Amino acid sequence: MLMKQTGQKERALYILMISVHGLIRFRDMELGRDADTGGQTTYVVELAKALAKHHKVGKVDLLTRLIDDSSLSSDYAQPEEKFDEGVRIIRLPCGPKKYIRKELLWPHLDQIVDKTLHFLRQQGRLPDLIHSHYADAGYIGKQLSTLLGIPLIHTGHSLGRPKRSRLLASGRKQSAIERQFNFERRIAVEEDVIQHASMVVTSTRQEIDEQYGMYQNHAPQRCSVIPPGTDTSRFSPGGRKKINSQLQAKIDRFLCQPEKPIILSISRPVLRKNLTGLLAAYGEDSQLQAAANLVIVAGVREDIRDLEASQQTVMNDILLDIDRYDLWGKVAIPKHITQEDLPELYRLAAHRHGVFVNPAMTEPFGLTLIEAAASGLPFVAPDDGGPRDIVANCRNGLLANTLESTAIAAAINHALSDRKQWRAWAKNGIINVKHHYSWDAHVEKYMKEINQLLHRDRKRMRRQQAIALNSKSPMPLVKMMLISDIDNTLIGDKKGLAALILWLRRNAGTLGFGVATGRSLESTVDILKKHRVPLPDILITSVGSEINYGPKLIPDLGWANHIRHLWRREDLVKAMLDVPGLKLQAQENQREFKLSYIVDPDQLPPLEQIYHHLHERNLHAQLIYSSNEFFDILPVRASKGHAIRYLAYKWGLPLKSFLVAGDSGNDSEMLVGDTLAVVVSNHTPELESLRGLEQIYFADGRCATGILEGLAHYGFGGDSEAREKVEVIVHV
Repeated sequence: MLMKQTGQKERALYILMISVHGLIRFRDMELGRDADTGGQTTYVVELAKALAKHHKVGKVDLLTRLIDDSSLSSDYAQPEEKFDEGVRIIRLPCGPKKYIRKELLWPHLDQIVDKTLHFLRQQGRLPDLIHSHYADAGYIGKQLSTLLGIPLIHTGHSLGRPKRSRLLASGRKQSAIERQFNFERRIAVEEDVIQHASMVVTSTRQEIDEQYGMYQNHAPQRCSVIPPGTDTSRFSPGGRKKINSQLQAKIDRFLCQPEKPIILSISRPVLRKNLTGLLAAYGEDSQLQAAANLVIVAGVREDIRDLEASQQTVMNDILLDIDRYDLWGKVAIPKHITQEDLPELYRLAAHRHGVFVNPAMTEPFGLTLIEAAASGLPFVAPDDGGPRDIVANCRNGLLANTLESTAIAAAINHALSDRKQWRAWAKNGIINVKHHYSWDAHVEKYMKEINQLLHRDRKRMRRQQAIALNSKSPMPLVKMMLISDIDNTLIGDKKGLAALILWLRRNAGTLGFGVATGRSLESTVDILKKHRVPLPDILITSVGSEINYGPKLIPDLGWANHIRHLWRREDLVKAMLDVPGLKLQAQENQREFKLSYIVDPDQLPPLEQIYHHLHERNLHAQLIYSSNEFFDILPVRASKGHAIRYLAYKWGLPLKSFLVAGDSGNDSEMLVGDTLAVVVSNHTPELESLRGLEQIYFADGRCATGILEGLAHYGFGGDSEAREKVEVIVHV
């Protein structure tokens, strides 16, 4: 298109899509391989390709998990896969190298958050919006959105609350489904994502009202119905074109009377797809057996015994039911129907005047129904979710209560018995699917909603300019970071602080500013406001046990999850009752990951003795003693120094790009190592032992003046002209 010219493209939108689980590649997608390779994977790949063609979109990155598994194609181990100009798949490591089901990915999702930040730094540009798919990607997308100040769009695809409700209604025990699906965590994440997302994309109105309506944080005004598109060039009626003989042979070899109409069903072999309900409907109805053959495509398999346990159960039940109802010669259940075969299979069923059946317990959308409609094949589907809208738009089939096998059978009989109605449904489906469910129609509505969303976001940013110049985080693009302790380091010298604030403003954009303090977050904000210090980009508080970002004080959930390791707060409180010389500080100084005490130095035992006391009770913690007055207990992974190293990793900055400043013993860990360090002249005696160490500069100036002196010493933060200005400020 003309609008895709380079100069215009650079100004066009950059969209970051996230879909973590399953197997994602641009070509030869392995749909139906397992429960995680269904319609969602098709949707995200096709949406990425379709968006990249739009004249207002310059770049689409589809982010997923890198999988290095000898049992799978090496395609999934490639860090980058390009399809066309402006669209590619980016694969990042997450958890084990091998392929695992989505329920096992939850403990590893923070890795993708951090690796995405690295990736975006390399791009040199932040996305204009993030679009997450399913709850696991929603968890990642919400963190990235809050950390970076970028609007989040979310598509649930399926939701935990309605799925759990359906499984319970089918007779499954709550404990069993919780073990299998991890619903508690999934639903909690969905609540957070729904609350945060700027827009929730749904396929149907029913999805908004009945499925998202089950959530406490549901906001209908932020939901938008945008039905998925279908590649109608792949799915089309057969006409006079001869059916592929090889595909036909794959089906007919199972059947005694292959010329009869086909009842076709295509889905993964999972419980909620209710294939056993369809078998019961067919097996218990002799009229249906006489009228048509049943063809079930339940994914691709080599050996049922190689499938995961839940799929083995479904497949075994299908085969046992075929035998139970003695359906041999009437049912085809082929092993190797590929994605390339599917359009021909729909056309075969339409050619034989059959019907497509989706017997699922619940159906948020139903992509196969659209494919069937485009192929001129009428359908029977659940009276639930997406099928209601599809029937209303396409007028090409029937809805049924798929929880009752007799209702499924009645609807199929009706569809097969009236040939005139069948022809009308077939014609309606072909015409209306192009109008309502093409990718062009989908993308046009998507972009209309996006333009409105970004317009609102730009207005919000302008309103916030009195608070911050830009609502997007500077962190992915900064080149250096200044991190300072507050008390007696950042503050304590008014003239030096005013000069430092001026210097920070001059270097904004390339240099980030943070504080690292023993104070709580609330106390930190209060003291900074009192001394008229702009809120930093990063706030490391409570002796490194908490990290928050920017004016909105966005918490770093990845850090909280990281330091939770081996932390047993209540047991530590009890154990410390036996240690003399300690008194708990006021409640406002206690945090989830920090216990704080006032010290009587004459009574306090040596730290080695306290460590031994804790280890005897199998307790693990980090002990920080400072100023002969304060004693803090933190998780083993938490400290100011650990927090800075975590931030260096998370944001892709070398440690030598950090300049840290401090004055007391609880700063010592962040001062040593590969960071550049400044010790102000008014430091406590505890830091004298660091004098002479490489990359630790002891300033002659006190507090902020000493920090400025350190900046000049290292030539930190800009060109020679900027450094000269620092030196002038220091010596005035």
